[in-house]
Amino acid sequence: MDLRYFDVVDATWPPYAITRTGPWLIREGRGGGKRVSAASAADTPDASDIPSAVAAMRALGQPDLFMLRPVDDVLDQTLADQGYEVIDPVHIYTCDPAQIGAEDIPAVTCFETETPLAIMQEIWAEGGIGPDRLAVMARAKGPKTYLLGRTQDRAAGTAFVAIHDGVAMLHALEVLETFRGKGLGRHLMRAAARWAVRQGASELALLVTRKNVPANALYASLGMSVVGSYHYRIKDNA
Repeated sequence: MDLRYFDVVDATWPPYAITRTGPWLIREGRGGGKRVSAASAADTPDASDIPSAVAAMRALGQPDLFMLRPVDDVLDQTLADQGYEVIDPVHIYTCDPAQIGAEDIPAVTCFETETPLAIMQEIWAEGGIGPDRLAVMARAKGPKTYLLGRTQDRAAGTAFVAIHDGVAMLHALEVLETFRGKGLGRHLMRAAARWAVRQGASELALLVTRKNVPANALYASLGMSVVGSYHYRIKDNA
């Protein structure tokens, strides 16, 4: 797979800091979730290098969490042998934004904002996306937008999109539970695609856990393709 997608993730959903420690990249997440808090290989670490990563993560008050890409198969097996268990396997989807954006969006359904409105923050909060993850969005440096979705005369969904290296990556798509299955997620995806096209992005991409069956079904139905994957490993006592 094309490893540049991992650079896009770090740029559009950025940790508070990334520090090089030996053969590792140590991410300081400050409560922003796994993506911004996991250690990953910068070179080719072996078993003797794992304690240094663990020490660096614990110094930040973070769990012993490693992110493994397909090219990290040897490290993946080494961590497995040391009792680290797989959690949250993730698919990376991508598509031509012009393809998705060409579909119609009903009037007064999707809106772009430069900062997250209070109602958007409330919707995210109901989905478990709180201030620490909003801080992640605020740290993104490139072109970005916040999307508000409306259905049945009320605000019911939101999403965040940012661009790096020609790839617009969508994050934190959230629709209130009561309004799911009514097409709002699809409209927000189309709005994200239209914004990406206007910004000159050549791709629209996103990340989703494999276990999120409804979301995977939505993205596949829009014609998006899985172009890669990764997972995390963590110890039960980490």
